[in-house]
This record gives sequence, structure tokens and C-alpha cells, in this order.
Amino acid sequence: MRIEQESDGVSASRKHLVFAYYVTGHGFGHATRVTEVARHLIDAGHDVHVVTGAPDFVFTSAVESPRLFIRKVLLDCGAVQADALTVDRLASLEKYSETAVKPRAKILAIETEWLNSIKADLVVSDVVPVACRAAADAGIRSVCVTNFSWDFIYAEYVMAAGLHHRSIVWQIAEDYSHCEFLIRLPGYCPMPAFRDVIDVPLVVRRLHKSAKEVRKELNVPEDVKLVILNFGGQPSGWKLKEDFLPPGWLCLVCGASENEDLPPNFRTLPKDAYTPDIIAACDCMLGKIGYGTCSEALAYKCPFVFVRRDYFNEEPFLRNMLEYYQCGVEMIRRDLITGHWRPYLERAISLKPCYEAGINGGEVAAHILQETAFGKNYASDKLSGARRLRDAIVLGYQLQRAPGRDIAIPEWYATAEDQLGQSLPSSPLDNSGFTSHSGVEDFDILHGDVQGLPDTVAFLQSLSELVEKHTRRERKAAANLFNWEEEIFVTRAPGRLDVMGGIADYSGSLVLQMPIREACHVALQRVHPTKHRLWKHAEARQNDKGGDPTAVLQIVSYGSELGNRGPTFDMDLSDFMDGDKPISYKKARKYFAQDPSQKWAAYVAGAILVLMTELGVKFEDSISMLVSSAVPEGKGVSSSASVEVASMAAIAAAHGLNISSRDLALLCQKVENHIVGAPCGVMDQMASACGEANKLLAMICQPAEIVGLVEIPSHIRVWGIDSGIRHSVGGADYGSVRIGAFMGMKMIKSRASQELTEMCAANGLNSDEVEQDDIELLKQETSLDYLCNLMPHRFEALYAKTIPESIDGETFLNKYTNHNDPVTVIDEKCNYGVRAPTIHPIYENFRVKTFKALLTSASSADQLTTLGELLYQCHYSYSACGLGSDGTDRLVHLVQELQHSAASKSEGGTLFGAKITGGGSGGTVCVIGRNCLKSSEQIFEIQQRYKKATGYLPFIFEGSSPGAGKFGYLKILRRATPKKVDSYGDFNAVLTENES
Repeated sequence: MRIEQESDGVSASRKHLVFAYYVTGHGFGHATRVTEVARHLIDAGHDVHVVTGAPDFVFTSAVESPRLFIRKVLLDCGAVQADALTVDRLASLEKYSETAVKPRAKILAIETEWLNSIKADLVVSDVVPVACRAAADAGIRSVCVTNFSWDFIYAEYVMAAGLHHRSIVWQIAEDYSHCEFLIRLPGYCPMPAFRDVIDVPLVVRRLHKSAKEVRKELNVPEDVKLVILNFGGQPSGWKLKEDFLPPGWLCLVCGASENEDLPPNFRTLPKDAYTPDIIAACDCMLGKIGYGTCSEALAYKCPFVFVRRDYFNEEPFLRNMLEYYQCGVEMIRRDLITGHWRPYLERAISLKPCYEAGINGGEVAAHILQETAFGKNYASDKLSGARRLRDAIVLGYQLQRAPGRDIAIPEWYATAEDQLGQSLPSSPLDNSGFTSHSGVEDFDILHGDVQGLPDTVAFLQSLSELVEKHTRRERKAAANLFNWEEEIFVTRAPGRLDVMGGIADYSGSLVLQMPIREACHVALQRVHPTKHRLWKHAEARQNDKGGDPTAVLQIVSYGSELGNRGPTFDMDLSDFMDGDKPISYKKARKYFAQDPSQKWAAYVAGAILVLMTELGVKFEDSISMLVSSAVPEGKGVSSSASVEVASMAAIAAAHGLNISSRDLALLCQKVENHIVGAPCGVMDQMASACGEANKLLAMICQPAEIVGLVEIPSHIRVWGIDSGIRHSVGGADYGSVRIGAFMGMKMIKSRASQELTEMCAANGLNSDEVEQDDIELLKQETSLDYLCNLMPHRFEALYAKTIPESIDGETFLNKYTNHNDPVTVIDEKCNYGVRAPTIHPIYENFRVKTFKALLTSASSADQLTTLGELLYQCHYSYSACGLGSDGTDRLVHLVQELQHSAASKSEGGTLFGAKITGGGSGGTVCVIGRNCLKSSEQIFEIQQRYKKATGYLPFIFEGSSPGAGKFGYLKILRRATPKKVDSYGDFNAVLTENES
């Protein structure tokens, strides 16, 4: 149902009514539009009781009446922001649970009693879920007025934060089901929880003054261009600079602190400034998208330069509306921070906004609410209860995910990197020094961008807290690690989920790897030895040697209590030298093996020796490093590679080394192969260094040729489920299987050479064209560099029958001399499997190519089934090599059970395949399935069933993040007078009237 903008207004009431109006705790945008509806209700002679957590002035500045009552209660929390532009999905769900779920019974009792005490005629909600249920308990009708609902917003958060929060979404939808109908505002999201809908025009606050009057009051000449900076909750430490604006422009800043020193072309607006008047008087607006800013930009034809907010699901719909009416220009986040504003502002003022629809939604909504309170029935008789609740959740999710929908919801932005177009070249990062938008205000960020990554924000916050007193050993050591007057370099490298390829990497296979959400951060400081803050024992060691201070490496590793290792490591960098040359890798491996509790340091410090050896880098300054990894160890998701890549990247950045991501990964492989002593391939390091969020890195490991990034289709989803069985690429099984594969390749080359000799001897110079082709193939196979270059049909035709099941080391060496693998050593007394380790990479390479081709092909009924079958084949091939485990086999079996269940078939298929990953022998299982709610529920079910069977609750890997190359590095400098903030910055506390 749609109510057109023509309205007789809200006439003076024939009966005095009482409205209870609940306002969500998410920002002030909701509160400002509530004031417009409430104003019309009050003008009609009714009482309006507003239940809100917003400050009184938001309402009293627009409505001055004794009929307005404000009750300060917060009954929901909205979305928690990790910074001004990024929503922390997990924190949002956890805070909602604390605010509205745990005290639910008490809230309902109090609200029911209060509604009855004020004798409310109608409950209105924008858009507090529990208000609808409280109204039902009190026997009062309720109506919602909104453009989005929290079940829709939180549904995406649950998919990222974990299904243990899914009951929140169900409860919210059930609460909304008690609402009689929805008054839906333009720019709306799918809201299937509401059975009846009435569409109204934009709700926009009226103007009090003309643009000319505003400019006169502000003393701004007509020839000066005005832009309003409308970022409610922006970081107060964000340093605005004069050159951010083109000549002839003035910026009016909302929400700036009173004592903030602004450049002459920036001016602070009073906190109680009436922003609709300001917006209407400005040439354009710069801010983040919300209903309040969008509606007023459209209504008053003020072009809106906006910066995306990560993971706020309302945004795409409002953005569509802005762009449809030629009123929106997107600014890259990087350019916002660096002050590269000019092209966006000039583009904005060239727009001609064309919104001509109604802006009297407040008046129309108030009329509907009044008539409803009088008893008019706008609702139809539809299904209710559990059936409607189920349909609400399923439909809400499908509307987000289904391909071909009218309003597209993009995959939520890992970084806001989209350009405006060909006419606007991207701007390089400004190294002149700008303040982080991350909310961690104790640092100036001189280079780089946190890219909206919550874990990076948290890491920076942990650095800022090192000045405090700590009792834990690792924190105490870290507190004395850095000289806060010197620059610090910060890098980040994620773990990876092995989707396809696995152990076939060392045989030259194509592999497909996805960087996961969990990552390792490294903070590194390079200082002259005379300025280095040494730990007491390191200082004592230097004093014992006498002479001038020399370069020292000091490392602190967080999480030592979980890994049974020492939290600190230090060494004189001269220990890496043998005269004028670096020590050998073999000697370094022995050096780090001296203390098992500090063997972990080889992954970090080994990068220094590799740079010395391979690139001739000289290290004359001391180095302090803090390593903090969220990549779980022993789960087969490349925790070691993430540490190596983050460490190598930090060392390179601090020493001005320009190393490509690919070369960085190859250097990190040397750390693990030669210094740590783990015979891994290069795919782990490549994925961590070169990967991109939500894409599969496709790489041919010969040794490391990136062939592209493969988008995961929107209808497909990938998970990782940890078996709890610790995995190690340094384990005996992995090394033995690798040796077996290289033995098999040596046998194949030997057999090919024999065949070639016999064929040439038999045919002489009389060979025909076909035989000549066979000779060329045999020549290639005699010099085979990688086992995966042998096609499966060639293997079956010529070599399969010649490869033994196994062979002992002594027999092999006597016949073939060596196996030509530089990172493994054959034990003469050991018996090695050969046939299965040889077959696996040959067929795995073919499976990976098929998998990649299917992912990039058109969607079909058999696509997911075939993709899943390829995973299963890979899994059982691992087992044939001896790299399976009871835990991973159990998880794969659970996936198969649910795949063939009636529930899955009723959904058209949910989960389709699973495989062990990485080096095998435990670790994580990769699962592929349809991107739907039922699939995620089944992943959660597998987690619970595995716990019931084994007592271990598996960790579920969901989500993705950028690789180290994409992240780059941060160069930060601690401020002289740090300001204390909470763990997510002060965005949640500094909300202004303009927050939407």
C-alpha cells in the first residue's frame, strides 16, 4: 500500500491520544526523523513519549512543547563501529546480546508496566524490536516506521561472526512479527518480517532559515563555495589541513571538539547547529551514508560526497537512491584521509540533483499513526506465528544473496578502493604525515592505511596500551621494547585456507588458496644501537663484551602461554656473521634449535639472515619486533607462513627494501625450508603475501607463477573446520610423502630415458611423424622438472605399472643415487611409500584445473556437485598417501551425511564436498557449499556433532582478508601527549546530532 504525498495534514484531534515512540540506539539519524513525525503528532494535540538514549537537545531543538516527554532508556545498541567507517559485526552482536537479550525478561516487564501507566494508545518503533513485543504484552497496537530492520542488518553479521548468534536474528524477527504494519521510508532494505507495508515519502526535517540567511549569519560571501563535513563520530585526532580544500572553499565541520585547532578554511559548527539549514545552504556535503544525511541531501539538492562504511548493510540501498537522483559521488577512503578532496568536490558541484518526489513523509506518517490509534485498520489478514517467522528469515537472507535481484547487495567492502571514473586518477598515498582514521589516537600514521581492518585497529590499540603497567611477562617485555620517540613499522599477513592443491605444490601443481580473516601483525622499530632500549640481560651481555654498543635484535611474541614457548628472544646481529659473510643456513638452524622454547624465533629472525644471504643486505641498526598472530597454530592454515611474511615485510619496509610480493614469498619459503627446517612448498607464503580478500589465488608452483585471482561466485561459500588434531609440515609423514613423490619422479624420468633409448634404437632414422611426436614427449619426460607436468593419461599409459608401492631408502639410493630434492634427506633405513605420493600430484593438478574452470563457468545444476566431488577425491588421495587422520575423516563423513540428508535435498542441496587441507595429518578441513542459511546452519551442526563425538569444539574459519602485499605497511609515530580511548576508538561515545 502506498500513501501519496498529497495529505490534508494531521488535523486537530477529535480525541487526545498518547503515543509511545521508541527510538533505536544507533546514531542520531533515527532520532532526528522521529522528531519530525512527533512534531506533527504534537501539533495535532497529542502527547508523545519518546524512549531514547539520545541527548534531549536532539528533540527539544526541533520540538518545543509540554506535550513532548523524553524517557532516557536504551533498549538496543544498533551497530558497533570499529572505526568511523567500519562496523564490527561480532562486537555488534555481542553488545546487542548484553543490551537486549540477557535482560529481556526484565525489559518486557518494565516496558509493559510503563506503557500501561501512561495509558498509551499506540506504540511506535524506529526500529526497536522489543518495543513491539512489549506493546503486545500490554495489549496495545504497534507500528514501525523505518527504512531498515535489525533482523536484516544482523543476518549478515551472523554469517561472519558465527552461527551461535543466530538466535538473535530469530528473536528480532519474532518481535517485529507483533507489529501491526510497517510505515516504510524510501531507500528501504528488504524487511520480510513485516506482514503489511505502507510506503510514505521522505521524512525530512523542515527548514528554519533560507540559504541566504544562513550564509549571512555565518558571514560567508556568496562567491565562497561551502561544504559541510558531516561525519558523526569521526576520530577527533584526524588532522584537517588547509590544502585539503581547493581555493575559494570553506568547510563547516560538524562534531569537531571546541578546542580543535582548525585551518583558516575550516570552521567548527556549534553542537546545537540545525544541520538541515546548513546542508541546504551548502554547495555540497562530505560524509558517510545514513538515512538522515541522504534524505536531507536529496530534499535540498545538496550533492553528497560519501565514503563507504564497511559492513553496514543499509548503505547500498541508500547509495542506489542517491546515485539514481544524481546526488552522490563516492570518495575513496584513502583520499579522504590524505586530503585529496579537490576532484571529488569539483565533481559534486557539477551534478544536478533531480529528486522531485515528496518530502513530507513526517506529516504523512503522523496522519497514519493518528488514524491507527483511532482504530482504523490498515493491516490485512495474513499468516502469522512460526510460519511467518520462518519465511521472514529465509526470504530476508535470500534477498541478500540471490543472483539477479533488482537491488544488488555487494560483498561487503574489505577496502573502499573503487575509483570515480577515468577522469579521476587515483592519488598515491601521502607520506607527509596524516592522522589515522582508525580511532587509535595515540599515533600519527605517516604512511599506509588500516583499510578498515578491525584486527589492525586492535593491534594498534594494544601498542598504545604498552605504556601501562603489566604483570604478564610478554606484555611487560613488550612495554620496554620500543623507543616511543622513533618511528614504528607495522605489517600484516593473513593465514590461508587451502581450497585445492595442497601438498601438490612442491610437485609444481596449480593451487587455489584463499587468505583467511585471521592474520599476524608485526611491529618493528629500527634504531641506532646507542638509542636502543635493551632488556637488562641483553645490556649485560653487551657490557661483558666491552666496546661500543652493537646492533641487537629483540623480539616479543604474544600468545606464548598458548604455544608452550618463551615470549621473548634476543640476539646480537653479529651472531649471524661468520667473519665478513653470513653464517650458513645449516648453522643457523642449529643456532635456533638450542632452546626449544625459543625455536619459534627462527620464523622471525630467520628473515634477517635470508636477506643477508640472498640480497646482501647489511644490518647495522638494532631491531625491535613485536609479533602478534591471530592465526591458530597447528590447524593447517599457515600460521607459520603468516609470521614469516609479516616479519619479512616489516624488515623490508623499515630498511627501504623494494621487494615484490612474489619475491617476498620466495624469500620466506627459504626461511622455512632452510632455517626452520620444514620442507614446505611455496603456496602458503604466496597466499599470505599475494592474496586478496574474497578471492582464490591461482598459482602454478614452478616455482611461483601467479596466474590470476579467481572470484568465488556469490552462490558458493567456502568454510574451514578445524579437527583439533595438530598439524605440522615439519612432521615425519609430510616429509616422507614428499620424498616418495620425488622418488617417483626420478623413477619416471629414468623409465622415460629407457623408453627413449629403445625407441630411437628400434626406429633409427626411419621414424614417421607420429613416432617423432612420441620421441619429443619422451625427451620432455626424461628432463621432467615437476611431476605435475606429466599428464594423467601419459602416466597411466607408460609409467603407472613401473612405480612400486614403496621402496626403502638404501635400495633407492643404490639404484638412482639421489632424488633431487634440496630440502629433504633420504634415510637409508626408512621405507617410503612411492606409488600414492606419485599419483597424487599428477591427478591433483588435473583436479585443480577442473575446479578452477568450473568456478569461472556459468552456474549450472551440476556445478556444485562436481566441485564437491573434486574435493572428496582429493581427500581420499591424501589418505592413500598416509596423510589422513581420524578427526579430518570424521568431519568429511559428517559433511557427507548432511549432504545426502533429506533437509539438504529439500533445499536443493546445501553442502557438497570437503577435503583435508595443507600438509594433512590433521589440521583443517575445507568445505564447499551453497551460499545459503541452511548451509551455514549445517556447518554449525557439524561443529556440535563433532564436539559431541570427540569432546573438542572445532574452530570455524569464515571470511577473508587482504594479503601482505595488498595491505602494504604502516609507519607510525607515537604522539607526545597520548589520549586514552576504548578498544574501538571513541566513535561509540562521540555521537553527534548528525550521526545517521
